[in-house]
Amino acid sequence: MEVERDTVSVGEFEFECGESIPELEIAYEAYGEFTGENAVLVCHALTGSSHVAGHRTEQGTSGQARAWWDDIVGPGKAIDTTEYYVVCANVPGSCYGTTGPASENPETGEPYGTDFPAVTVGDWTEAQRRLLDELGIPALHAVVGGSVGGMNALDWAKRHPDHVERVVSIAAAARLDPQCLALDAVARRAITTDDDWQGGDYYGTDAEPNDGLALARQIGHIMYLSKASMEQKFGRRAAGRDAMRTFPVDPAGTFFPYRDVESYLDYQAEKFVERFDANAYLYLTRSMDNYDLAAGFEDDADALSAFEGEALLMSFTGDWHFTTEQSEQVAEAFRDLDTPVAHHVIESDHGHDAFLVEPEKVGPPLADFIDSGVDGKAITDTAEDDEPESQFAPVHTSLFS
Repeated sequence: MEVERDTVSVGEFEFECGESIPELEIAYEAYGEFTGENAVLVCHALTGSSHVAGHRTEQGTSGQARAWWDDIVGPGKAIDTTEYYVVCANVPGSCYGTTGPASENPETGEPYGTDFPAVTVGDWTEAQRRLLDELGIPALHAVVGGSVGGMNALDWAKRHPDHVERVVSIAAAARLDPQCLALDAVARRAITTDDDWQGGDYYGTDAEPNDGLALARQIGHIMYLSKASMEQKFGRRAAGRDAMRTFPVDPAGTFFPYRDVESYLDYQAEKFVERFDANAYLYLTRSMDNYDLAAGFEDDADALSAFEGEALLMSFTGDWHFTTEQSEQVAEAFRDLDTPVAHHVIESDHGHDAFLVEPEKVGPPLADFIDSGVDGKAITDTAEDDEPESQFAPVHTSLFS
């Protein structure tokens, strides 16, 4: 599979907050061949990058070593790169090639740090539109996103309704609920109360806020897993003999076992701080927390009223970060407008991570919708199910459905 990997400058960029930077560079990857009407934009999740599929890259702040959706994007896969020209762009405020807090401010020659303007999901959408203009892509066949990337996809229907035919929002919502807002707030405080954060000016110093970022990521991982998946993965087991505690423990704590779930969280945190920037985590979580589809409009339906395409919502029964009920609320907004829409609910114990780790359930309905719209054979709108026991009757899918 041929991959186009580049960084494009879109010039001066004004953010929704009113501040601007003299130059916004956007890192992107593109797959396939553009024929004029076959462009598909994939929006990444919170700490994802433009590296959605294909080849490996060197790990670091310029990219992720492992493609985050390689099971979905590629030749013959759900988003088929032999049929579609697929673009994935890293969002402003991140640290994977697109301009963010860790980038050099050309006016000072130093990293922006917390002088970088506040960033919103709307800024992500406008940056993507600017990139597509640079690439000569006037309109999209489809925009697809998972998690906050699904919010990004919905924002396209709101801000650029004439530029996209089909919208896919997976494991997402119109806005975060108070519980998730609270957890994100605690995660950010873990970073900003780390002495090594230094008010965000830690670049080039001997110490970075790794402990705070590690704790923030651990809170995130807990949000991404369901109770059932944590029971299956870890139970109450003690970690193996070779497992070493990452964080200091109180003297009494040495009497008790270092549990498998603790070891898992510590490992994930250690890997994360090697590749991500603490300030970027602050900026991106605030972007997600701030997003409200209805902002500036009477309600969600009013925000989507100019969109004349088709929509697919996908949610997972074990996901408490973005619930099936939240996806159903977005589907209802589309239905109120008589927009062709399907809400496809998938039974899963994997929690929020299901959209990444269960491609055999995500792929078939996604492929059918991109190819055929809401009439695709593997797509079921759960609101039309006759199951009496639940409004959100689970839909079982497989690669062969």
